[in-house]
Amino acid sequence: MNILEKIVEHKRKEVEQRKKEVDVKTLEKEHFFTRQTYSLKNFIGDPTKTGIIAEYKRKSPSKGIINDRDSVESVTRMYAAYGASGISVLTDYNFFGGSLDDLIAARDNNVPLLRKEFMIDEYQIVEAKAFGADVILLIAACLSPKEVKDLATAARKLGLEVLLELHDESELDHICNEVDLVGVNNRNLKNFEVDLEHSVRMAEKIGNSFIKIAESGINDVNNIRYLKQHGFTGFLIGEYFMKQNDPGKAFKEFTYSL
Repeated sequence: MNILEKIVEHKRKEVEQRKKEVDVKTLEKEHFFTRQTYSLKNFIGDPTKTGIIAEYKRKSPSKGIINDRDSVESVTRMYAAYGASGISVLTDYNFFGGSLDDLIAARDNNVPLLRKEFMIDEYQIVEAKAFGADVILLIAACLSPKEVKDLATAARKLGLEVLLELHDESELDHICNEVDLVGVNNRNLKNFEVDLEHSVRMAEKIGNSFIKIAESGINDVNNIRYLKQHGFTGFLIGEYFMKQNDPGKAFKEFTYSL
């Protein structure tokens, strides 16, 4: 069993437990459930923004602890202040050290929030809306094409946008009209190897019907310039900023270089 399969197996048990603890009707009464959401598509297309979806991530299965010092509030405040088009927040606790409370902590920033999670159940989408997310992530490697379509439809009904993450050509059939953005993960979720050229190879096959987001392995402004030449307008970056001594300052300097 690879790490992705382990995560999904654990996630199924976790979601079933949370359903018993907090039902959907309770989630629908949460303060953020009725808020008007921001559009990541619009923010990515805003020329005054950077196109970067900056991520808050404490740890990962492949790297261990990345940053357990800097608070969600302090880091995401800097991300928003210096032109992030969106903020990604890891909410998985067991493998990434995150929580839904991190979404709330990042909500004060007036930019779209992506709930970065292994989404396998419509219940998690209701949670995302209740805790202040604007966008959800669907990972093709975890889902069938039908599951992607069904979950994306449920998200749309709640006013949430959908970022569909692909890794290889075998997942192209997961793309459907119900998703808003298509991401290419340069990090193989099964062995965590990174290949930036992977985005370039996939871009042509995805076509121009969707906003394309390059994910993982971006650590230089020249990476972004290169990927823009191949049709990418959004760039999800987390580890690079979070592993610096001061993630907010690192993001500021990175965007100034752009």
